[in-house]
Amino acid sequence: MLHHMPAVSPSSWNPSYKGICPCVCAVARKTPQISASSSDNLRLKFGLVRLKKRELTISETIFCASQRPRQNPSIRKEKPIPQNVDFPPVLPKKKKKPFPIPFKKIQKAAREDKKLAQMGIEKPLEPPKNGLLVPDLIPLAYEVLDAWKVLIKGVAQLLHTIPVYGCSECSEVHVALEGHQIKDCLGPTSRDRHSLHSWVRGSIDDILVPIESYHLYDPFGRRIKHETRFEYDRIPAVVELCIQAGVDIPEYPSRRRMKPIRMMGKKVIDRGGFLEEPKPWRLGNPSTPVDFDTYRANERFPPPLSEDIPRIAQETMDAYDFVRSGVMKLMKKYTVKACGYCSEVHVGPWGHNAKFCGAFKHQWRDGKHGWQDAIVDEVFPPNCVWHVRDPRGPPLRSALKRFYGKAPAVVEVCMQAGAQVPDRYKPMMRLDIIVPESDEAKLVA
Repeated sequence: MLHHMPAVSPSSWNPSYKGICPCVCAVARKTPQISASSSDNLRLKFGLVRLKKRELTISETIFCASQRPRQNPSIRKEKPIPQNVDFPPVLPKKKKKPFPIPFKKIQKAAREDKKLAQMGIEKPLEPPKNGLLVPDLIPLAYEVLDAWKVLIKGVAQLLHTIPVYGCSECSEVHVALEGHQIKDCLGPTSRDRHSLHSWVRGSIDDILVPIESYHLYDPFGRRIKHETRFEYDRIPAVVELCIQAGVDIPEYPSRRRMKPIRMMGKKVIDRGGFLEEPKPWRLGNPSTPVDFDTYRANERFPPPLSEDIPRIAQETMDAYDFVRSGVMKLMKKYTVKACGYCSEVHVGPWGHNAKFCGAFKHQWRDGKHGWQDAIVDEVFPPNCVWHVRDPRGPPLRSALKRFYGKAPAVVEVCMQAGAQVPDRYKPMMRLDIIVPESDEAKLVA
């Protein structure tokens, strides 16, 4: 006969099992004076009881019916990749872009800064908001710049073998032997062509959209005025972001502070004085190409050998992914502003005052930009194009438009050159959808 187990007090619980719900469970415990004849194995509901000679041993494993087993917080489950996703939305030109940060949060932060300023308390700033560099991001900035150079070189070499076309009336780009026949042109003379595109041979700027920004020697110094806008160099926004993150380029120097700036509200009360900024490097070298710019890239890089094309395509694909992820990490720390109406981007704590915005209602703003926080697609746009499954096949048609997929222009060029497409781009490419014939499309629900 099995004797009843004595009640286990909370003080006798194993301290290693903290946080376990005090419900029905089995605890390892020794109880003397147990009959030797009870040596059979009995399985209880929440533990295994083994009765041996004069002792009772219960397994150390504790099962609790009201609590799930803990998971390691450092291990994150990867989200499953969806089968298909929608195309990126086309924002209307007669409306301001949505704020990436909810407007209520922006107002709340402004009220807190104003309250501190009224109390005479300085605004607490951490690198890089206080003008100092983030040491952990300096190696990443160098790697992003190197990947950016590899990306420009790879795309320039692949365009010698992969044909690219661009519409002369709108911003549409197509990667195939000939342009598609989808009627979605929004150019000024599209009505005369029944919305068909007017195709011309494309260049590297059609694949890597040139998003430039002013280079600032001191981002916390004097703001760029409309009258002084020609006294500053214009370089790719990705390169300017890397420079402000710690990359040193002799042609484009940058001020490195040793003491943090001090702010009270929106006013800078101590920036360490103003320093004389060097003259723009482009004024003395207006036509000199650099390796981190797309200017004359097709002339700088010769056509590759046929056996090297797949390798170059894969390297270019990897560089594209690294640049995009690296820019996203840098933008989490370093401030980048974008106009809410046009494509202008400015890398710095606040935007410039140049008046050349010609977007919606620019007369009301006297040509000034409507600055807001930028997203990665504004600094490094993907420039999505129609995905062509058979580049040598018939051109894409408007009747089968809903069966086609899209992909970033760089991904489409590298894929047609023999690179492996990452899984995150496949849902938008709609590879699992079978494109029917034109007469069968009417029968599809």
